[in-house]
Amino acid sequence: MDFHKKKEKLSIPLTNTTANNMQQPKETCTNLNCFFCLMKEPESSIRREGIANCFKEMPFTNDQEHVLVLSGLWNIAMTQPDDPEFPSLGIFNCMASLIHRGLTDKDWLLRDQNLYIPYYAAHVIGSYTMNKVEFAEKAVDSGVIQPLMELFRGKMSWVERRVAVRALGHLASYESTFESVAEYEEEVVNLAMDLASNCLEVVYVNHVGEKDKSKRLNYHCDLLTRGVGGIEMENRKAEEWASQIQCWSLYLLNCFAIKERSINLMCKKEFLKDLCGMWGGLVNHTSPAGVGLIRILCYTEIGRKRISESQEVIEKLCNLSRSSDDWQYMGIDCLRLLLNDFDTRYKVIDIATLCLVDLIEIRTLGGKKNIGEAIAKTLLMDFRQTKSKIVDGRVERALEEIWDLKVERRRKEKRLSNEKVEEKRVLVSLIKQQGNNSFLVGEIEEALLKYTEGLEICPMRLRKERIVLYSNRAQCHLLLNDPDSAISDTTRALSLSTPVNSHSKSLWRRSQAYDMKGLAKESLMDCLMFINGFIGSETAKHVRIPYYAARMITKQMEISWLFATARSKTASDHMDKAKQSDGDDDASNNEESNFEMLRMITKNKAFATGLSTIVEEPLMKKSGSVRGKLERSKERKNATLATSQ
Repeated sequence: MDFHKKKEKLSIPLTNTTANNMQQPKETCTNLNCFFCLMKEPESSIRREGIANCFKEMPFTNDQEHVLVLSGLWNIAMTQPDDPEFPSLGIFNCMASLIHRGLTDKDWLLRDQNLYIPYYAAHVIGSYTMNKVEFAEKAVDSGVIQPLMELFRGKMSWVERRVAVRALGHLASYESTFESVAEYEEEVVNLAMDLASNCLEVVYVNHVGEKDKSKRLNYHCDLLTRGVGGIEMENRKAEEWASQIQCWSLYLLNCFAIKERSINLMCKKEFLKDLCGMWGGLVNHTSPAGVGLIRILCYTEIGRKRISESQEVIEKLCNLSRSSDDWQYMGIDCLRLLLNDFDTRYKVIDIATLCLVDLIEIRTLGGKKNIGEAIAKTLLMDFRQTKSKIVDGRVERALEEIWDLKVERRRKEKRLSNEKVEEKRVLVSLIKQQGNNSFLVGEIEEALLKYTEGLEICPMRLRKERIVLYSNRAQCHLLLNDPDSAISDTTRALSLSTPVNSHSKSLWRRSQAYDMKGLAKESLMDCLMFINGFIGSETAKHVRIPYYAARMITKQMEISWLFATARSKTASDHMDKAKQSDGDDDASNNEESNFEMLRMITKNKAFATGLSTIVEEPLMKKSGSVRGKLERSKERKNATLATSQ
């Protein structure tokens, strides 16, 4: 294709679907080798030959429409990632060369709209390699890894790092292409760990936290919103992208961890602590984020050893295990893996037992059956020996309780006739009513004792009655300012409910208890599940969400916001800088200098807004996901606010 010829055609915005829907220029194109005209060529052989030549020559020619071509190619790659046509015509060689040129030829990069090209090129590579191993092999053979590594190292900005880590993650996920990525193993792992730990702060400092829109990079704003929407939409999209950067970085690390590669690097104490806080955020509810990697590490000997040495990590796993988070079962899996290893069992049993004892009656969770039985067997597998090694009396009593519930009481209650069970049901109901009466007159301690008495005589098979007793006792603990006991009792009630975590009163009470302990994320998850109970009811159209629950969600979302830590750290840094001398203001690192250079150069440049817009990557939807439901409700709320203003 002769890109040096003068062309008399309009700039063509691309639609959101496929290449077949590309708009045609309103005027006749004078260039017979135009990419857009080639896409409409009815003769397959002519079209394929023309596109192949286009891919060969594009990296070595200058044309202001390159960015529209790249945007269109990305559009096609996202909507038709399994179509072999473009991969067979040399698109990977083309994308690799374009990234390389963008990194080595600054004059070309800053000409016209070429600044967008490395981003789109890396995204095209990632899109075509996410499903097909044969495409991944072709990409590696075409030399894409080296230019992707340059972007991954941060040679441009966080936007390009995002698509680079995505593409590298897909390439590392296949057996046949993993080793090509692993040639840079130590560097890749260290970069991915650094990116996962620091990307939220980088995005916040360089974009979301910058309130002056004129100081944001124009091309970042255009990529985030495709030229449509204001600063609020930019911030929401930047939050989504930041979460994706973190989750894709963890996905890349997973590819190494699952092969037991670089485990020592990933098991650094500080990084393990960071992992506990990587929950994906409400905008990326389909990724297990940090706990997903922690679980993989728990399958390795080194991983179990390092994780068992961190009390903070164990406590976070316990909090997750006693929550209504989508990944609750992963927290339980991690604790069981640590307890099943005799080298780590007694390092974690004191903390883990006090958590897991509340979960031993769960039937099904995360698609797995008999979870409670598995937990009980794990805790009791060396019951007599364990008791002699336990110092904490609470842990010893918890193990005795599990033994009594799962062995002694089960054996006794097998002999109970239906008539006896019914008699006990009536008696329990009377005791519960006595407890309710005491509660109503303010005798909280007396009510607590009555609910405890009812639980002691209530047959295990009367699950509904026990749910109410546990939940009512939890309310007493709340009023007595004992959040730990309230969390324990509400968790037991929720473990007995069908499905798990469906008893609304217990969800609200546990949300309050977690709030008292300052555990915002756990409180938020329970409160969302509590509200979902209202939304999912048959009379949902006539139900108002309780004001107290709405207030709790607002509070916890503010605290657990994806950028909350970055915002706090940035505010602290600004205070420190204010105390420094004027001479210190001139100091800056290379990354900040590069970013400022891009900002200054692109500040006054006009960029086209006719760029493709599409969902970034197809995600597997989790049916009934709490986070997904919240995100949809947030969108409805924002739409309502927009129309009312």
